[in-house]
Amino acid sequence: MKDELKAIAHRSAPLKTTTRLSEDATRDISAALTTLLADMFALYMKTKNFHWHISGPNFRDYHLLLDDQSSQIFATTDPLAERARKIGGRALHSIGQIAKLQRIADNDAGFVTPSDMLAELREDNLALRGYMSETHALCDEYGDVATASLLEEWIDEAEQRVWFLFESGRNT
Repeated sequence: MKDELKAIAHRSAPLKTTTRLSEDATRDISAALTTLLADMFALYMKTKNFHWHISGPNFRDYHLLLDDQSSQIFATTDPLAERARKIGGRALHSIGQIAKLQRIADNDAGFVTPSDMLAELREDNLALRGYMSETHALCDEYGDVATASLLEEWIDEAEQRVWFLFESGRNT
């Protein structure tokens, strides 16, 4: 039991990473980044789920669109986790932690129409864009220009995904 408590304390102890950010900034920004990371993994999995299960007359176009979007989402995960670590925070440790932190809901339905898939992903990407904007405001508050800069690129990518999902879903 004593070893277990030591392990838990070690996992939650602040890291001694050199950073110009205050302890409060490190705590708050890294927590926000870790939650965003959970959202990214949830959205990645949902996008892949729909990519694998989409059907219908526009199958090929939607299948390729969702594959591109899932790759773009997945590409953010490592830089996001590494940014949390660079400032002295922690990144995700497990799928269980993702499930606890994610704000993007899973979709385990056996069948979802293509139009519902596109609409749901559009709304999820809009929500993610909002979460990133909230984190950007937090970074601005603490003067973390580097994290804010990364978020700006990812916000633009989310907006592009929303646009593509909107336009693709117009005729469905």
